[in-house]
Amino acid sequence: MLCTCSPRGMVRFVVLWSVLQCCWAQVLYTRPEQIHLALGGSSSELVLTWSTFNATDSVVEYGTTSLNLRATGGSSLFVDGGSLHRPQYIHRVSLTGLQAGQRYMYHVGSAVAWSDLFFFTALRSDASWSPRVALFGDMGNENAQSLPRLQSEAQQGMYDAVLHVGDFAYDMNTDDGLVGDEFMRQIEAVAAYVPYMTCVGNHENAYNFSHYKARFSMPGDDGANMFYSFDLGPVHFVGIATEFYFYLQYGLFQVLHQYEWLQRDLEMANQNRAERPWIVTFGHRPMYCSDDDGDDCTHSESIVSVPGPVWMCLQTRVGIPYLHLFGLEKLFYDHGVDLELWAHEHSYERLWPVYDRKVYNGSTKAPYTNPGAPVHIVSGSAGCSERHDHFINNTQAWSAFRNNDYGYTRMQVLNSSHLYLEQVSDDKGGQVVDSMWLIKDKHGPYPARHSTALLKSPFDRIPRRRGDDGNESQL
Repeated sequence: MLCTCSPRGMVRFVVLWSVLQCCWAQVLYTRPEQIHLALGGSSSELVLTWSTFNATDSVVEYGTTSLNLRATGGSSLFVDGGSLHRPQYIHRVSLTGLQAGQRYMYHVGSAVAWSDLFFFTALRSDASWSPRVALFGDMGNENAQSLPRLQSEAQQGMYDAVLHVGDFAYDMNTDDGLVGDEFMRQIEAVAAYVPYMTCVGNHENAYNFSHYKARFSMPGDDGANMFYSFDLGPVHFVGIATEFYFYLQYGLFQVLHQYEWLQRDLEMANQNRAERPWIVTFGHRPMYCSDDDGDDCTHSESIVSVPGPVWMCLQTRVGIPYLHLFGLEKLFYDHGVDLELWAHEHSYERLWPVYDRKVYNGSTKAPYTNPGAPVHIVSGSAGCSERHDHFINNTQAWSAFRNNDYGYTRMQVLNSSHLYLEQVSDDKGGQVVDSMWLIKDKHGPYPARHSTALLKSPFDRIPRRRGDDGNESQL
């Protein structure tokens, strides 16, 4: 059918079509999303991070009864390493001079678009209070089973901070970063209300961990989000990158750099133990575990590397294969680390106080009272697309309790001598399936012991008892 419109009508049509094409081409994505909090240089400073897909100003309006305060920051362009090279702008603004214990409301954005309204409670910077923390690892975009319960508890004010101990989204770079974007939207329901402190896991390895480095804002200038420390109440927390030991194609220097930083940080923490007696570390891949998946921590003394870029987890414990340099177990023991938190295994496991595969309980009746070595907790069952991990039948002498329900761990540091941990089962509707008190009358380096890390001696094995609830504990 031929067009019968007049020349003037045709001109109008062409002009209108050009205007519509121009409008379509200029769709803007300026509304803030993926909003999350982190601790800054001190617990009285918070850093807000969010994303937009077009360049905007970086502004936070906040206050106790109205949005009468204003802070500004900046943004950086992040480009995903996938084939589409999707860009986004990641904004950061620091809030300083916050009044401890005061509840603030806030929104983030700019004159062109603001986020929804959120709130947080400013933390105390002194050591004389009892922080409450939720901790877990290995939570994905799919099957994030623990997230709704964590969201409810965070918004009810049950926690002062959250520790996500590696492995996010599964994976942040998947589908040109779209999975990472959606995961960050999911955790906003927690992370926009309490500081969301993180460490890197193996699922963040793409493009030299670029998504993890860009999306989070951890304190300190040394580690580019990969390693850092912060104080919370009577605790000095230390976050580390176990992945440096497994992705050596990104360079050996990062292993050395982190190790030297750890030595300095732990030395300073020990000098400050009169004020902050507890030292708690968290990193993704554990030194010990009882899972049957063949993962790194299931190997005892093998120093044989597997083909490809991923090596045995013995590296984290006693150092680089063959050379045994930069091992973390002796470093943590020598500096008197009280508690070591791990994930990676999609299960929960509590260990007896252990060093160099030997148990050093405080006593037979009170193993966690004045123990002779650090306590390890593995908590990687928050929920992801890879589902559960299962346990081996015959476990080692250092394994005290195991459970593979979906769930997460709660921790409260009561004072300078008492620390409480409990494991929440989401499968059982929030039931506490394990708990323990770590009690220490004195903090500091443990007794000097001869390490047999290089000897090929098997673990001692002990019988296990399986309860009616399916959990396992030592006889």
